[in-house]
Amino acid sequence: MKERVLITGASGFVGYHLIEEALQNNLEVYAAVRKRSQTNHLKHLDIKYIYLDYKDLPGLKAQLAALNPHYIVHAAGVTSARSQAEYNYINATHTHDLASVAVEAIGNLKKFVLIGSLAAIGPLKSITGIITEATPPHPVTAYGRSKLLAEEQLRTVKNLNYTILRPTAVYGPRDTGIFIFFKQLVKGIEPYIGKAQQKLSFIYVKDVAKATIKALYGGNHETYNLSDGNFYGKYELGDIAKEVLSLKTIKFHLPVNFVKIIAVVSEKVSYLRNKAAVVNLEKIDELMAVNWSCDNEKAKSDLGFYPTYNLERGLTETLTWYKANKWL
Repeated sequence: MKERVLITGASGFVGYHLIEEALQNNLEVYAAVRKRSQTNHLKHLDIKYIYLDYKDLPGLKAQLAALNPHYIVHAAGVTSARSQAEYNYINATHTHDLASVAVEAIGNLKKFVLIGSLAAIGPLKSITGIITEATPPHPVTAYGRSKLLAEEQLRTVKNLNYTILRPTAVYGPRDTGIFIFFKQLVKGIEPYIGKAQQKLSFIYVKDVAKATIKALYGGNHETYNLSDGNFYGKYELGDIAKEVLSLKTIKFHLPVNFVKIIAVVSEKVSYLRNKAAVVNLEKIDELMAVNWSCDNEKAKSDLGFYPTYNLERGLTETLTWYKANKWL
């Protein structure tokens, strides 16, 4: 009999690849999605759907007891919200509540894996050095602070066997974040904020999925940073993408103060509309951060996680997918 895994945030970018990897590892997959979520891209997958209401804890407990999964991978959350309180409620409180209810409802729960973020640690202020699991956390965004709070609250849940994964910047097919930059390249535009040197890290989404499945079976009560193990300069993402797509662009640098003015205006407009700002001052600070280089030796040692994609290989596969599916 196959073991069952419940994957939250299953209709999202990372969630889709988690499902694929779980199926390839002979797991029975239950995909937790919202009733208004778009799931057409999941129709070809051999999965079952479940709709979880995090606000109804007795109902949530009953659902989990009936499903009785062996594993839970919690990838649901938000990357934009209207306030710190909203970020905390969705990213941290829901994580704690799901884990707490799971312990009560599921007699044989083997592992709860939280898909966190390197944003919970934040960048280094110096170009030298590398982020490790021992780096003191200093998140620079409300999102990062909420992901750090989710980690802290998860560790308070008694009798829970958990693993926390902190991937750095994730890219791959179906991503809509870094994809915005690729769209500009196709238009012949290559924009950057300021000219300061940067040290960046990335991880391909399929490698995140592989690390997650490995975490189901190891790394008990541990936290792991995830990257492809390489460090990249400010322009390498653009340079590789241009080579893959055979593009020529006009490279230009937006003045930092100008971009911050735009961010302030965006915040105010979004506030008046009661919506989450797509661009804000914190996001600009995050994008401009000097050092996001991330060590992944602990994940290699404990989980046997060895990334199979560097940025060149991952971008080649990603951009090929975007073109084949007419995103570019």
